[in-house]
Amino acid sequence: MNIAIVGTGYVGLVSGTCFAEMGATVTCVDVDANKISKLNNGEMPIYEPDLEELVKRNVEYGRLMFTTDLPSVLDNVEVVFSAVGTPPDEDGSADLKYVLAVAKQFGQNINKYTILVTKSTVPVGTAKKVKAAIQAELDKRGVAIPFDVASNPEFLKEGAAIKDFMSPDRVVVGTESEKAKEVMTKLYQPFLINNFRVIFMDIPSAEMTKYAANAMLATRISFMNDIANLCERVGANVDHVRKGIGADTRIGQKFLYAGCGYGGSCFPKDVKALIHTGIDNGYHMEIIEAVEHVNEKQKSIVYDKLISLIGNVKDKTIAVLGLAFKPETDDMREAPALVVIDKLLKDGAKIRVFDPIAMPECKRRIGETVIYTENLYDCADGADALLLMTEWRQFRLPTWNVISKIMPGRIIVDGRNIWNRTELEELGYSYTRIGDLSSTYKCNFLGADNKQ
Repeated sequence: MNIAIVGTGYVGLVSGTCFAEMGATVTCVDVDANKISKLNNGEMPIYEPDLEELVKRNVEYGRLMFTTDLPSVLDNVEVVFSAVGTPPDEDGSADLKYVLAVAKQFGQNINKYTILVTKSTVPVGTAKKVKAAIQAELDKRGVAIPFDVASNPEFLKEGAAIKDFMSPDRVVVGTESEKAKEVMTKLYQPFLINNFRVIFMDIPSAEMTKYAANAMLATRISFMNDIANLCERVGANVDHVRKGIGADTRIGQKFLYAGCGYGGSCFPKDVKALIHTGIDNGYHMEIIEAVEHVNEKQKSIVYDKLISLIGNVKDKTIAVLGLAFKPETDDMREAPALVVIDKLLKDGAKIRVFDPIAMPECKRRIGETVIYTENLYDCADGADALLLMTEWRQFRLPTWNVISKIMPGRIIVDGRNIWNRTELEELGYSYTRIGDLSSTYKCNFLGADNKQ
């Protein structure tokens, strides 16, 4: 089966490569000629485990190709996926200019029945706009070429995207016709063979499903962070609370870990877009609005804890471990580390950073305003305090005896709750984490509260 995917960002490149791996012939299209040139030379525009290997293999097999010219491939494909960006406007709504540009070009150039499938995360009602844009171009041409639109939102987790695509919990497909359903069933036949769930529904429901899923996961994160902050005030341990409520099968264990807030390309953008969709339709998503508010505050919690322990950070050296918004990615969009670094820089701190993957991306974003180091120990060298922002596996078991010799400060703020309090306090560190205060910080915190 021949398909095209417009957009070679995270969603487009992963989806296209995985479809090729399942046996489809895939042409990935992008307006960025430089990106296409690099892909044709085997250079990856994003980091995702195992992606580079899969791309190279399927290019060699002739199942995966890259081009800037969508019209040149339309006569040879049955399905075109639109996986272009939907960045938030200033008001938080999703900007559909790239989605509609694809629809316009599709309508200008198709010569036979073809399906345009929106894979990007888009607000409910986008399919109607896409269909209208295609039809307007066909009318301008004076032709009556049949087509369908469909919605096939992605549910990929950065860092585990290949596995998520190849072994999905479910595949959601929104269609308006039996013909489109038949074609999409054919495309997803390999998944049906393996008994994966392909759920067909109407298009508005498919569009809403993606937003609702991300909003629910974001809600669980913000809920647990809110609980963690209350645990600190009442003397409870959020890790114990998490285990206690997660044992309830109605709740489950996933997305119940307290931390320093969510970031990335999906949750922040999709939460904002869902809030705006509600406003556009005369309805306030009060829970979702609260989710966003809690998360924005939570991104500063590591900074707040540090200040409570160290006081003035001017001219102090602060080590920041982890820059990406989560492990196994170089994505720093809406990353809590950026918030903390910005606050520390404004306070006059000297910042040393280390991340296994995201340092080039950090340089692109904030330049040489921080000191980039070679590893965890280099980062901690000479630091007055150590902050953990991303829970990379290689950060889980540091040799603390080594760190204690090279790091003069004795303050550690664990923004991801991965280190052992007892071990660190025995070594003389003032240690604090999310939802479980050290005695030092607790006294400071309660004293501050009492003064208010």
